[in-house]
Amino acid sequence: MTSFVSLTGYLVVFTVIAASFLLITLLVGKLVRPNVPNPEKDAIYECGEPTIGSSWVQFDLRFYVVALLFVIFDVEVAFFFPWAAVFGKTTRVADPSASLAQVQKPLQELDSQLIVDQASLSATNEAANSFAKIAFVDLLVFFGVVLVGFAYLWKRGDLDWVRASVGESEAVASPSWSDSPGKPAESLQPEPANV
Repeated sequence: MTSFVSLTGYLVVFTVIAASFLLITLLVGKLVRPNVPNPEKDAIYECGEPTIGSSWVQFDLRFYVVALLFVIFDVEVAFFFPWAAVFGKTTRVADPSASLAQVQKPLQELDSQLIVDQASLSATNEAANSFAKIAFVDLLVFFGVVLVGFAYLWKRGDLDWVRASVGESEAVASPSWSDSPGKPAESLQPEPANV
């Protein structure tokens, strides 16, 4: 119970210190910075581009889709780093040519409570070897699921920036003679060939 109380105390102290840093920084910034408003500073900032038209335009959904896909794949790739750290330490433990001192250090880094002596070193190596093989197969399955999702999105066309529907691509491929404005359809018909 005392560890829970001390942990809660540390959490409260950390939160108070973090909030005070934030408030002090904002207060010093408000007191130190100059306040000289003008119309150019009050204009809407659009990534360095001058604002054209109303801001109530329909937003292209592709921006949202690409950002969401980036977040999804970024989070999934972030899972590789802790796996790689544990896998590397496990393969060091699984090395049969490793000495007892070389095995103890990765076990301590893995926060293992296992006490290894010279007699149990080979059993520890075998257990770590089987764990490393299972972890590698798990990563291959995880990476396969990520690749299947990537292939699905690619096939579906979500990764293409400019997508044309079937009707648009046919209209571009074969323009109609009568689609030209201002000219009658009869004058646009091809001339018969002289034989």
